[in-house]
Amino acid sequence: MPSPDERSLPVTPALRPAQSAGTRMRTSTTARLALLALIWGSSFLWIKLALRGLSPVEVTFGRLLLGAAVLFVVVAVQRSALPRSARMWAHIAVAALFANAIPYLLFSLGEQKVSSSTAGILNATTPLFTVVVALITRHERSVTPLRVLGLVVGFAGALLIFSPWRSGDLTSVGAIECLGAAVSYGISYVYMDKFVARRGISPVTLAACQLAAAAVILAIALGVAGAPAPHFTAVVLVAIVILGLAGTGVAYVLNYQIITSDGATVASTVTYLLPVVAIILGVLALSEHISLLALAGIVLILGGVALTRRRKPA
Repeated sequence: MPSPDERSLPVTPALRPAQSAGTRMRTSTTARLALLALIWGSSFLWIKLALRGLSPVEVTFGRLLLGAAVLFVVVAVQRSALPRSARMWAHIAVAALFANAIPYLLFSLGEQKVSSSTAGILNATTPLFTVVVALITRHERSVTPLRVLGLVVGFAGALLIFSPWRSGDLTSVGAIECLGAAVSYGISYVYMDKFVARRGISPVTLAACQLAAAAVILAIALGVAGAPAPHFTAVVLVAIVILGLAGTGVAYVLNYQIITSDGATVASTVTYLLPVVAIILGVLALSEHISLLALAGIVLILGGVALTRRRKPA
């Protein structure tokens, strides 16, 4: 899943006194990226399994609460100071709404109707929506021909995946809910970059506060909307624990480690691996079927994302 704004963390490249040390670092980074892709990419599988005994609101609340617990342990160990400004907490609450509460809930709702592979594929449109939101809000003013081409290619891939001329899994309300989650992520990235990031607060601390705020929002939603009695089984318990502790907590810490050691650009490559992991796990663990059109669509989406991220040489 997409993480808080990577640019909020200062990058401190490691010294490389010898080729062997650099090789070890690259090996370590590859291992971390692979682990992060596995954790975030498998989140769609764990959501699907948790829904066997919990409502979408309960799944979302559970993962947020467990994720916040993991990050606050890290904050306590680091002895990081929490935000004191009411204005800052208000911004964190808005970020929590769009980066966590809404998209997490929409993915849980969507996966009641579509496969975990579908959810993983549609999540890959997040970077495209981030660019669109940034341009609409004038947060970014640079519209290069390469970026325009990337958006066209990426959204052509999304259209190919939805295949509105056909009926089936990807034309359902569930697919639209998953796409809505990606839009919400796009809004959150722009909002966090403008109002939350680079305010002198540790990114892990911000993430912990953000998850806690989102958990409060979901607790209120549970109280207002209610939910059927949960049906706990071993599979459901394992799914929600892994989703919360690993997919929503540990993954944030791991992501920041990669950013700190190798930079945001390297860390962002995980975007390309998430749908691959989601598809493989969906097919192997849940016997889901992926059409050739969907596979072609994800190739176009990832190609479009790559084009929107390219910069002209200095």
